[in-house]
Amino acid sequence: MSSQTETFVITGMTCANCSARVEKELNSTPGVTTATVNLATEKATVQFAEDLSTEQIIGTVENIGYGAILYDDAHKQQIAAEKKAYVAKMKRDLIVSTILTAPLMISMILMLLGNHSGIVMFFHRPIVQLVLATPVQFWIGARFYKGAYHALKTLAPNMDVLVAMGTSAAYLLSVYNGFFSENYTELYFESSAMIITLILLGKYLEQAAKNKTGNAIKQLMALQAKEATVLINGQQVKLPIEQVKTADLVLVKPGEQIPVDGILVAGQSAIDESMLTGESLPVEKQVSDNVFGGTINTNGSLTVKATKVGEGSVLSQIIRMVEEAQGSKAPIQKIADRISSIFVPVVLGIALVTLLVTGFLVDWQTALIHAVSVLVIACPCALGLATPTAIMVGTGLGAKQGILIKGGQALEGAAHLSSIVLDKTGTITEGKPVVTDTVGGQVELEIFAAMEKQSEHPLAKAIVNFAEEKNFSQDFSVENFSSLPGQGISGTINGETYFAGTVRLLDSLDIQLTQAFNQYQELESMGKTVMFLANQTEVLAMIAVADQVKASSKEAIASLQNRGIKVYMMTGDNRAAAQYIGQQVGLTAEQIFAEVLPEDKANYVGELQKNGDLVGMVGDGINDAPALALADIGVAMGTGSDIAMETADVTIMNGDLKSLSKMVRLSQLTLWKIKQNLFWAFIYNTIGIPFAAFGILNPIIAGGAMAFSSVSVLLNSLSLNRSKI
Repeated sequence: MSSQTETFVITGMTCANCSARVEKELNSTPGVTTATVNLATEKATVQFAEDLSTEQIIGTVENIGYGAILYDDAHKQQIAAEKKAYVAKMKRDLIVSTILTAPLMISMILMLLGNHSGIVMFFHRPIVQLVLATPVQFWIGARFYKGAYHALKTLAPNMDVLVAMGTSAAYLLSVYNGFFSENYTELYFESSAMIITLILLGKYLEQAAKNKTGNAIKQLMALQAKEATVLINGQQVKLPIEQVKTADLVLVKPGEQIPVDGILVAGQSAIDESMLTGESLPVEKQVSDNVFGGTINTNGSLTVKATKVGEGSVLSQIIRMVEEAQGSKAPIQKIADRISSIFVPVVLGIALVTLLVTGFLVDWQTALIHAVSVLVIACPCALGLATPTAIMVGTGLGAKQGILIKGGQALEGAAHLSSIVLDKTGTITEGKPVVTDTVGGQVELEIFAAMEKQSEHPLAKAIVNFAEEKNFSQDFSVENFSSLPGQGISGTINGETYFAGTVRLLDSLDIQLTQAFNQYQELESMGKTVMFLANQTEVLAMIAVADQVKASSKEAIASLQNRGIKVYMMTGDNRAAAQYIGQQVGLTAEQIFAEVLPEDKANYVGELQKNGDLVGMVGDGINDAPALALADIGVAMGTGSDIAMETADVTIMNGDLKSLSKMVRLSQLTLWKIKQNLFWAFIYNTIGIPFAAFGILNPIIAGGAMAFSSVSVLLNSLSLNRSKI
């Protein structure tokens, strides 16, 4: 049975236990293949059978006390409005809670400092504190009670249970002492109110920090054009981008954003493609070149024929890829998930032990306050945010550099690579053959170019381009053109028959090479393809064509090797030609796989993996796809085929190998941030809970520490934006 995948925005989650509960419930739903819930992005990605509706999935989430909204174009405005309303309500509640709590806190501090003035004593009266604290406890704090109810109903206690139990205990003890016992001065209303206020402040700051971790997506979305100038019957018509269709002619004026992917049919300009490739220098574009939506036309008026619009554009695909990456999980997240699943029950157990032991050894009032401190300091929020927030920032930072990483698994895996295999053509080299050497007079070379102009062979284009650059004559007319498979071509010019092709063609014609052309073997040993022009009796000219090494390849390979990564080159070229290229980029004979057939590329990757290496494969062609899929991390050059990019885990949009080293550096930095986050989250609870149990932390300080632990993790993740890659 076929399946489909949809993304849902989940509302009402407060900690890692919430996301784990939703994920577990979805995965246990009949018809759901896999479900992943991300606390940081507040999204669930669900793969499910076609006979299961999105409404049923939403119902499943709602049954356990959370909300779900399908994340598609039809609901994005609703989602944005609800998030805005949620933040506004949180801000309003925080202001009200602060206003009501401030007098309680200020009067308590003044009393501790020895101030017993009339106004201070007024705010310390039980009835006054009850009036101020009750709205905070049951109106502002209603969210915690609601969350706790649903969590307990499904036997999956979460942060809300800890907060509701802790603050309720402090509040009820204050009511008992203030109105039903002789200890009417032993009030903890300020503790319960302050805990709720601090947690709310922490959640508000956490939401603001979460928004910043998603800035990369917002910036990419801002690049999407809202309208386009379409040429209809010679008239310029402004249309919303949703109404632009493929094959429409779009006018783009200087300084404007190109609204669609397309082919340039009129005009020329330098296009700023930095949003796609991370490269700051504009790219010169001429008629028949491809242009992409979201890029900027710096000068010159352009007419673009739309080929991809809306969701089909490269920019939309990038946005979708980054969203999916930010919603994914890294393998290291499993550690936090396992701990979070048992964390709250363990904390409840510790709080109970604290209550009983302290109650019997000291007194029950002190015991209750210590137990409250344990409950409110222990929250798995920081654990739940440690990994996904770092992944959000890391993948966003990569996208700005033109490095598209498909998910947390790829991001973490790239940090551990021990070997990287580079396909030669289009990766180490430009992938665009050019003429490097010529032998013969200009007339002979002009005839050569005229013959090749009739051919569809990739190398023929290099010769034609060379002729255009040299302004060769275009007057030669070729008749009786014929292709000679495996050898070359033939044709008649001004009544004389000419042949163009390899040395194999000359052998078939029984034409001997003269001294002037004997250097062809040396040229071929350098990885160049040599072609000859001959008439029926002798060789007239020779042209060598080669794929040039990218200017940045040597530096990029050296950078990878300096990181301790073994680098290999893979090519179908003969060994001599392959070694010539390898020497140019700093590779030894042992690092070169030559004469590799396309279907055997994956075998070489597999052999390295058998030796225990974690292997990255970098390529750009359709024939690289099997090797990219088999590799631990597949990296596609964005200048290559769509199949390679679809198969790969990472896409480097600018095709520059230097970005490969940046990718490894970014992965290592992100993984380091994740480890830092997990360490501090673990240490925070490891130290905090015993301190709270022994009464070293009072409930207010415990609540503040809990609230700001999540914020500190988020800020640490955001600091990744300041890193140099």
